[in-house]
Amino acid sequence: MNRNLLLSVLLFFTITALTQAQSIHSPSVDLEVVEKIKEEGLERSQLMEFASWLTDVYGPRLSSSPQLMNAHNYVKETLSEMGLSNSHLHRWGPFGKGWELKRFAMHANTPYSYFPVTAFPKAWSPGHDGPVSGEVVFLNIDSIEDLEQYRGTLGNKFVMIDFPQPSEPAWDPIATRRSNDNLLDLANASERVGQRPPGGAPNPAAVARAQQRFQIMEFIQEELPLALLDFGYRGWYGQIAVTAATIPAAPGTPWGERPRVYDTDPSEIVPQVSLKREHYGRIYRMLEKGVPVELEMDLRVQYQEDDLYGYNNIAEIPGTDPDLKDEVVMIGAHIDSWHAATGATDNASGSAVMMEVMRILKEIGVEPRRTIRIGLWGGEEQGLHGSREYVADHFATAPGGWGQGGEIERKDGYDNFSAYYNIDNGTGQVRGIFLQQNEELRLLFRTWLQPFADWDATTVTYNNTGSTDHVSFDRVGLPGFQFIQDPIEYFTMTHHSNMDYYERLVEQDLMRTAVIVATFAYHTAMLDEKLPRK
Repeated sequence: MNRNLLLSVLLFFTITALTQAQSIHSPSVDLEVVEKIKEEGLERSQLMEFASWLTDVYGPRLSSSPQLMNAHNYVKETLSEMGLSNSHLHRWGPFGKGWELKRFAMHANTPYSYFPVTAFPKAWSPGHDGPVSGEVVFLNIDSIEDLEQYRGTLGNKFVMIDFPQPSEPAWDPIATRRSNDNLLDLANASERVGQRPPGGAPNPAAVARAQQRFQIMEFIQEELPLALLDFGYRGWYGQIAVTAATIPAAPGTPWGERPRVYDTDPSEIVPQVSLKREHYGRIYRMLEKGVPVELEMDLRVQYQEDDLYGYNNIAEIPGTDPDLKDEVVMIGAHIDSWHAATGATDNASGSAVMMEVMRILKEIGVEPRRTIRIGLWGGEEQGLHGSREYVADHFATAPGGWGQGGEIERKDGYDNFSAYYNIDNGTGQVRGIFLQQNEELRLLFRTWLQPFADWDATTVTYNNTGSTDHVSFDRVGLPGFQFIQDPIEYFTMTHHSNMDYYERLVEQDLMRTAVIVATFAYHTAMLDEKLPRK
């Protein structure tokens, strides 16, 4: 018998011997249900169909946009058709006005050439009534006093203030999977290495640069040029990473007190457009040589102000145990996206996975002891708004909304909550799970991952990870978890960029992820007790 077969046999008998145990301290795997989940999720998957509707038809799904509301309604109807209970929209907010791009084109003319410019407006930028044209001017600013030479001259200009990004060939691969060394480092992480070092004193030079940038942006906002041009915060080879228009905020302003672009009168916002870096650099270099560049831009937008609230999709499979049915296991992902593409890997992928998880569990006829509930959140990209407000409405609120000291105010549902599992790191397959520094769950999660050893999906790390919706639960003391995923092209290509289309989804990875998440939701719902809180 070869070594791999021997290990598989030993694993089978080890897990089978534990299938009667339902305790966190004596973890088990229901292999019969796992095999049913695998068969349904791998042979009859509907995941890519869900993803196509969310991207090709209803994308992009910018917060509060008509496209996002169309997606919400599609999900609500689809979850009802699956046979889930209580499929509805949870309203939260108010959030602010929506924004929809109706038309955009940009063209460059010089005394020697014409070329179309590849670019995308930033969300919530105001538009113009029709095409506008004007010269491009680069502001040479060594000190704030240099701004005065431009006062009263920028109203009919396109303005550049940043030097081009230096380039070099892309030596590293665009798409990657997590290496064995990386997974080993995660598995070996401890409390000592999981803690962030204390922050040092602010760098005076950085503070000075931030203050100067603030004053420059204030000046430009007063001048209201035709548009402020930049090159996006990441990307070459035509990739443009673009999010929301910027409103000046004084350095040191607390996050919650900064002006929000979706709450600001459009007349007070400078139209802002991100160019691909190659075009930005070309225009800059011609201006440096004294060659004038004129741009023509057709930017038309529409604001949605009829409904200033945000929404989340909620539906569930009710629990069947009379003593546990009021307790809740949640899975979720954010359904909103940015606007330069159709938001495939960020995060139609996670939303489609979670829809598929609920479909699988319903289709195979599980009867969970606890209620299994899905939440697809709006407003994640602007600050985890949807999940935070859902948690606040149903489970607990934290001081300042972020749990940074002070007492948590618990709601009626707090004591009945078991766990929340999230997907939001692209199309890559699950390779394990972050414990979020809840060490007591290591053995349990390792056991639940064992059936997926042949997918290399067994890593459990003490580390936490942030910046997505599980944080809304974690910050009020509820068990909230994000899975470890292969990056594929997420942080190199698709994240927040004009490349984030359906074609960037990896079907096998997403199907496997749905299977793994379904087993976690099921096993959590079948335990004798709720998951422990750290």
